[in-house]
Amino acid sequence: MAESLTIDSSQGREVRYRELLPQLQGLTAGEPNTVANLANTAAALKQTFGFFWVGFYLVDKEQLVLGPFQGDIACTRIDYGRGVCGTAWASGETQIVPDVDQFPGHIACSSLSRSEIVVPIKKNGQVIGVLDVDSDIPDDFSKADAIGLETICQWLETILTGELTA
Repeated sequence: MAESLTIDSSQGREVRYRELLPQLQGLTAGEPNTVANLANTAAALKQTFGFFWVGFYLVDKEQLVLGPFQGDIACTRIDYGRGVCGTAWASGETQIVPDVDQFPGHIACSSLSRSEIVVPIKKNGQVIGVLDVDSDIPDDFSKADAIGLETICQWLETILTGELTA
């Protein structure tokens, strides 16, 4: 199991996402525990990109519940369809928010967050959680981030055990 990352920080995000995925695969190889794998994924994303906040919210009945994360303390529960995370859960689609203050119903877990991207994680076609990434820089996320994070979430979908179900 790899326990360090080798990412060329001088490269653009697209390249760093491509470099990160095989290292995440190595980091989680043989580890069946979902919490451990999500925790290391959040840490690797924060370390690689320096995002303000990176974490997972997991479906628990009609709410998303805070899972492994890196960053300041966060909202613990989010209702279905509420805020950016709840919207990603309800729609099943990635949400890119250039200015969180302009998003109707945005949940301000931190006043320092300026932009956000949320990617749903699915198992058997059902959303079982979301990857939430916040930046303290306005308009910090692009299509390259969406593609990179969606690729990571698609990979996570293949390694998640039966611990999480929609």
